[in-house]
Amino acid sequence: MPAQVPLSWYLILSAVLFATGAAGFLLRRNIITVFMCIELMLNAVNLSFVTFSHKFGKVDGHIFSFFVMVVAAAEAAVGLAIILTVFKNRATLEVDEISSMKL
Repeated sequence: MPAQVPLSWYLILSAVLFATGAAGFLLRRNIITVFMCIELMLNAVNLSFVTFSHKFGKVDGHIFSFFVMVVAAAEAAVGLAIILTVFKNRATLEVDEISSMKL
C-alpha cells in the first residue's frame, strides 16, 4: 500500500502558490505577469477546494473547482483580448504607463 501524502502538504503548497501569486500581483508591473499571477491564485484556491473535498469525501469542492476553472477560462479569453487591445493602442504592457482606458 503506497504512503498517503498528508493533508497539510497540499494546504501548504496551496498557501505558497497563493502567496506567490499575490506577491506577483502586487509587485509586478507587466500586465501579462499580473494576469498570470491572478491565474496562479485561482489555481491555489482550486487545490484547496479539491483537497478538502477529498478529505471530507464530498464532491462539493470538485464542483466549486470546476466553476472556478470556467470563470478562469472566461477571464483568460476576455483578459487577453483587452491586453492585446491595450498593447495595440498604447504600445506598452506596463501597468504604470497605462493611466486610463481612454485613447
